[in-house]
Amino acid sequence: MSALQEISYYRNIRNEIPNQELAKKLAETEDFEGIAEIVEHLQDKNKSVASDCLKVLYELGYLRPDLIARYVDKFLALLDSKHNRMVWGSMIALATIAPYKPKEIMAKFDLLQTLMEKGTVITVVWGARMIGNLVGAAPKYAEKVMPYITNLLTTCIPRDVATHAEGLLPMINEDNEEVFRAVFESRMDDMSAAQARRMRSVIKKIGTGYKISYLQGGK
Repeated sequence: MSALQEISYYRNIRNEIPNQELAKKLAETEDFEGIAEIVEHLQDKNKSVASDCLKVLYELGYLRPDLIARYVDKFLALLDSKHNRMVWGSMIALATIAPYKPKEIMAKFDLLQTLMEKGTVITVVWGARMIGNLVGAAPKYAEKVMPYITNLLTTCIPRDVATHAEGLLPMINEDNEEVFRAVFESRMDDMSAAQARRMRSVIKKIGTGYKISYLQGGK
């Protein structure tokens, strides 16, 4: 059975379990041919097939991002999709491979920023995680992204501040931690008690060498 035949659509199963199982199998076996077959169908005319394939790939990104990093251009191309599912799914995939392909992703930063400004909640959350992971691996891009990031943190609704902060932790270092700390603390008066506790938990992690940030088992 080819890898494609194992996705949820072709197994006639209406949940994501087959896609997750396939991702795990591809990761464990390092099945490059199977991965390439899934990538080939990211532009499938059947949107259910394309969506399942993207799900397989970003689930694979959680496990073995090195196995899908070579397809960065494929994920970037999907950002122009008219289907939100493909846009935010690509953002998740890009977040997982950002440390491997920072230059290629930063070349599309203006587009990514635009998508985050008008996109769904999932797009924004994973866009922030993508930026955090990218700059965490390539600090030279911090200066370019900081204006957007500080604006995001100061203008988003209070309940989203900690979520974005968690995703951005990998890029916080001794050069910018005071800026981040000040922004985080400035938003706490607007938060509920639970939100403030979560925010304080994030602040405690600053300077601890926090690395890559994924939402395992995500959307």
